[in-house]
Amino acid sequence: MEKTYHPEKSGSFIGRHARRKSEVATTPKTSDVSDASYADTAWRETVEHVDDRDADEISLSIDQFTSTLSSIDRRSSPPDLPNEAVETFSKIIESKIVKYYSADGGNKFGKTEEEDARFLESVLRVFKLTSAFGDFEAGAVKTTSLDRMSVVLQRAMLFLEEEFRGLLEGPTDEDTMKEESDRCTLHETEPNKGEPEFPGYSAEAVARMGRITGAMVSAGYETECCQVYSIARRNAFTEALRCTEFNWVTIEEIQRMQWEALEGDISRWISAVKRCSTVLFPGERSLCDAVFSQNRAISNGLFSNLARAVIIQLLNFVDAVVLTRRSAEKLFKYLDMYEALRDLVPSIEDRASEESGGELRSEISAARDRIGEAAVYIFCDLENSIKGDAAKTPVPGGAIHPLTRYVMNYLKYAGEYKDTLEQIFQTNHILAGSLSSTTKSDKTHNLDKSTSPFSMQLITVVELLDENLEAKSRLYRDPSLRYIFLMNNGRYINQKIKGSTEILQSVGDTWYRMRSTAVRQYHKNYQRETWGRLLQCIGHDGCQVNGKVYKPVVKEKFKNFNMLFEEIHKTQSTWVVNDDQLQSELRVSISAVVIPAYRSFLGRFRQYLESGSGKQSEKYIKYQSDDIELMIEGLFDGNPNSMGRRRT
Repeated sequence: MEKTYHPEKSGSFIGRHARRKSEVATTPKTSDVSDASYADTAWRETVEHVDDRDADEISLSIDQFTSTLSSIDRRSSPPDLPNEAVETFSKIIESKIVKYYSADGGNKFGKTEEEDARFLESVLRVFKLTSAFGDFEAGAVKTTSLDRMSVVLQRAMLFLEEEFRGLLEGPTDEDTMKEESDRCTLHETEPNKGEPEFPGYSAEAVARMGRITGAMVSAGYETECCQVYSIARRNAFTEALRCTEFNWVTIEEIQRMQWEALEGDISRWISAVKRCSTVLFPGERSLCDAVFSQNRAISNGLFSNLARAVIIQLLNFVDAVVLTRRSAEKLFKYLDMYEALRDLVPSIEDRASEESGGELRSEISAARDRIGEAAVYIFCDLENSIKGDAAKTPVPGGAIHPLTRYVMNYLKYAGEYKDTLEQIFQTNHILAGSLSSTTKSDKTHNLDKSTSPFSMQLITVVELLDENLEAKSRLYRDPSLRYIFLMNNGRYINQKIKGSTEILQSVGDTWYRMRSTAVRQYHKNYQRETWGRLLQCIGHDGCQVNGKVYKPVVKEKFKNFNMLFEEIHKTQSTWVVNDDQLQSELRVSISAVVIPAYRSFLGRFRQYLESGSGKQSEKYIKYQSDDIELMIEGLFDGNPNSMGRRRT
């Protein structure tokens, strides 16, 4: 199992490392070591101008001595330490530290790569020597020179810690400072091919940090190194999230919020999660892997701790939102949250440690499922909204009912989340089935058994809307208006389904064709109810007796036709058909039925009325065929004054 770093368990730098592996002597006082500036200490003056020309020779002798120690029985006494060489070597290292601190401006480490490498090699040489002595039994080693080297190691580590912190907390050169001055823009651009990109740092700065961490970890100062990194990156991450303007609010505050305010917080939360998924977590992982390239376990542990601290706060918000009162307008924000959480999981896949990563994925998935379950409750509650809409007042003119517009626009918007809703309903199909109390119609039963739970829910909602509209149509006393209402609403429903690729795919072509057939039947019923009666007025039956035209019957038929047509026109001109295509189809179909029949009747019997007085002819023949056609064009405008102009 990979090792995970726990910063809360670590102590202070000096406190933990006053005594490392070596149990050689009393730990020296740390006041000099902990003084970050080293400005006026005595040791500085004694080492500032140390001659390091023999550094290579001394290093070789120390390496040889360390190698000798490794071959000696640890239960015996070790050979005497070459005190003079150790003292000189200690001063050489301290002199380099003094030179680093004497450098002008910015970070000192990294000015000269070759010099830095020699310094780190010297520090690790000290560590190896003190560690070699530390393997001997306690009390076997008694030397002040070894104590001296222990202090030097601490001073070197403290210097590296400060340099590491400085590199983490800010750029070191003017160009980098200019480029990275706005921490909110980190990692927004596409990286150059083959060149890694790190949040807020140049590749050179990352390389320096990598050399420092390699030395500190190798020297046994892993905890201090991880502490510095963890604190700096958490602060930077918090600042980056602040740029999304997401506010960390408590459960109690969320419970008291009005929806308008909470909706804004949810939008900002979604932005924060998406930023974590696409920018921050990938960037942090890239940085962590580069800075701790020599130890993947440390990198995994640090990333896991950072990710967990952030994700837990984000998931707390989810838990609070789910506890708020459910309502229809919240559905789409819930779905946005669900998608954001779904996309968050891949951003930590193979990035966190095995143990922590699995736990985080589990917690994210659980929060996502809670949001999904709430979405199912809300969507299924649409059935209750439809059932509860039992208005007793018909919509004027048989127009589209507000409930129809609301439900279909709601479904159309839901269609934009088709894949997400399919996933949610598939996961919660048992819950969805228990919430849906609607009895399936014969049409629903005839659907393919492979129809998905979400598709079934869509169909159930639309068929429930059909039943509600059927009940509302009975509020109209005029059967013809009842069919216009059903036709209007049925056509609107079908147009919304056809206009949404996602909904049409969900319900299927077969079910959609059945609906289209139903709307055409409304059309036929309307034609029969209204214009069938009118055509009866101009039927030829009874117009001839013993082979001769019987004028009183003809006159009565023209009179009844005129009266009924005017009544129909007056009434149905106030009716509303909003869909231009449906309006045109209705007018064309009416004209196709009425005009030929009227023209035939007029052509057959006009001469018998005109043979007498002209006034008598005008009394019964009030309309020409063109007049009828023009008046039909005025139907369904919702305009009571659309009587139409008679042609002369």
